[in-house]
Order: sequence, then structure tokens, then C-alpha cells
Amino acid sequence: MRKADIVTKVADLTGVPKVDVLVTLEAFFKEVKNSLKAGENVYVRGFGSFITKKRAQKVGRIIKRNQSIVIPEHYIPAFKPAKTFADAVKKGRPAGSPEPVDESDDDE
Repeated sequence: MRKADIVTKVADLTGVPKVDVLVTLEAFFKEVKNSLKAGENVYVRGFGSFITKKRAQKVGRIIKRNQSIVIPEHYIPAFKPAKTFADAVKKGRPAGSPEPVDESDDDE
């Protein structure tokens, strides 16, 4: 599902014009980004948390030049789903995923 699909779906469910839904969605994304930049986590009850994770300093390699470089510690954005959200996803099989394979031997 793409952003345009989300906008269409929300507009259909709520009766709000697509333009207004798009503006609201973009504002939400912008606020999440700004909060994470400022070091604040964003908690959405029943959905999940947008958090920053600290990556420790490590040594990397530039293979083409056979050279080692130091990658400094840095923060990356991450999403941690709420328990109710994760449980709901576990119960339903996502569209497009392969059918479960029965591995029992019927030859015996």
C-alpha cells in the first residue's frame, strides 16, 4: 500500500476530501520527523512508537580501496509496534504471502 492508497482509503471511510487527508497525513509525517530530530519519541496508543535508536561506533570497510574507516556513533529512526497492533498482525496473514506448506510425509 502506498501513500496515495492510504489517502484514498481514509477519504472514502471518512468522507473528508482527499486533499485535506493528504495535507493532514503530510503534517503528521513532518511532526514525527521533527520530534525525532529533536530527540523526542512519538507514542501513538494502540498503534506504536516512533523512536530513535543509538548505533555504537564501529569499524567499516571500503572494499574497493581495501581501507578501514571508523563509523561514528549515530541515531537512526525506528518503529516499535504496540502489543495490540502486533497481535492483530500475527492473527491475520498478509496479502501476497505464500500459503503455509504442509511438511508432513504422506508416503508412510
